[in-house]
Amino acid sequence: MLLHLLPLSCPRRPAPTVGSVGRPGSAGGGPWARRAGALARRRALRRTDLQPEKAPRRGRREGDGHDPHAGGALLETVRRLLLAKEEADAEGEEEEEEQAQFPKRWAIVFLCFSAFLLCNMDRVNMSIAILPMSAEFGWNPQTVGLIQSSFFWGYLLTQIAGGIWADTVGGKTVLGFGVVWWSIATALTPIAAQLGLPFLLVVRAFMGIGEGVAMPAMNNILSKWVPVSERSRSLSLVYSGMYLGSVTGLAFSPLLIHKFGWPSVFYSFGSLGAVWLTTWATKAYSSPLEDPGISAAEKKLITSQSSAGEPVKTIPWKLILSKPPVWALIVSHFCHNWGTFILLTWMPTYYNQVLKFNLMESGLFCVLPWFTMAVSANVGGWIADTLVSRGVSVTTVRKIMQSIGFLGPAFFLTQLSHVNSPAMAVLCMACSQGTDAFSQSGLYSNHQDIGPRYAGVLLGLSNTAGVLAGVFGTAATGYILQHVKKASFKEKGKGSGCTVKLIEVPSQGEILGWYEGLVAPR
Repeated sequence: MLLHLLPLSCPRRPAPTVGSVGRPGSAGGGPWARRAGALARRRALRRTDLQPEKAPRRGRREGDGHDPHAGGALLETVRRLLLAKEEADAEGEEEEEEQAQFPKRWAIVFLCFSAFLLCNMDRVNMSIAILPMSAEFGWNPQTVGLIQSSFFWGYLLTQIAGGIWADTVGGKTVLGFGVVWWSIATALTPIAAQLGLPFLLVVRAFMGIGEGVAMPAMNNILSKWVPVSERSRSLSLVYSGMYLGSVTGLAFSPLLIHKFGWPSVFYSFGSLGAVWLTTWATKAYSSPLEDPGISAAEKKLITSQSSAGEPVKTIPWKLILSKPPVWALIVSHFCHNWGTFILLTWMPTYYNQVLKFNLMESGLFCVLPWFTMAVSANVGGWIADTLVSRGVSVTTVRKIMQSIGFLGPAFFLTQLSHVNSPAMAVLCMACSQGTDAFSQSGLYSNHQDIGPRYAGVLLGLSNTAGVLAGVFGTAATGYILQHVKKASFKEKGKGSGCTVKLIEVPSQGEILGWYEGLVAPR
């Protein structure tokens, strides 16, 4: 009976035409041809819904054992089974094509990684170039400190503004603007230095403006592009670009200065931004909803795990600032940056004056913590995403990672007062920075967890507190060391025998001596 009914409802397959064999539309013509054939068969099966049910033939006697509706029900069941099989085959082909091509979301992550690589390359080059610049222009240590701090003037101003702009306009535009802005300011630094100190201070502040919008814009982009199950790994990879940028900048700046002079550092590093922009402008989009080239399967994966949506129209400040988790982020970011900025600022001086390393050795050991942070940040991201994928709550994972990021540095830094070996001191410092990088999977990932639509604004708020911690923490450390120095001298005068390892601000002569040892041919 089934074989008798099938030809009445299923459309006949057209006879092959001359020359159809071997064409893309024929069987074996590739995945696109198979997809087209499957689509045609599904449409044919669906068209049977539109065919009117044929009336039973007259003359059939009741009670002869034949139900005129039984064949139609059986035929409908067969038709649905065939349609389900065709759809399953089509989904399998789409999954195979999705696995064959590189995920677009990770291309966006890599572009953000390269932007942050350039960000720290352009930031740290001044710490090396300031030595020959101060020798050429006759700057004293106070002027050097003023130039170094001018970067934070602009950096502090654009944290919240960059977050608002990214959430309302889109992260692609804001991050592209930031890279272009700070790259131009980097390239203009030698010209501004020749014009005078006020021009140099303005250019350095302008550079801070460009870099200030980078982190909020990146946070906005990843909140839309990366699903929750991959969030920690993606953020850790992007932030490891900052660490490797510091390594690259510290490694290549002395070589460029020695070969071509200090202006070459700013010209070469600044020009890299134009190379990055050409790729960013053509390949990147603020969200997967705007990208016409992303596959349907990847878009479905991202949107099913993300609630970021389209750019927002207004920022609900009262609602945001009334939430305890927001203030927990702000306080955590302040505490995190207090220790991080102090280490970055005073580590070279500690190596040189306490451990008695020369400048070349100090530079080498200053690079080691950045390598450690780059590795441990990605390890922490992998651990965090693995825990989330195994069913551990996101809140618990963030707390575990941030606890390591706080307690680890606290433990290893307290050991510095008990070690007498330079090797052990360097090991403690590297372990401190390595555990600190676990914060990328804790604090820095939590903005997108608690407010994905306002991820840029949240990072702008917390990072503003972080920058203030860096400014005040660095100054407070110098104040504390100065008073410890005076107190230790008074105790020695009383015959207490107290010995304190002191850190002093280097003089202009010491700075010039360090620079000569840095660039001297070997």
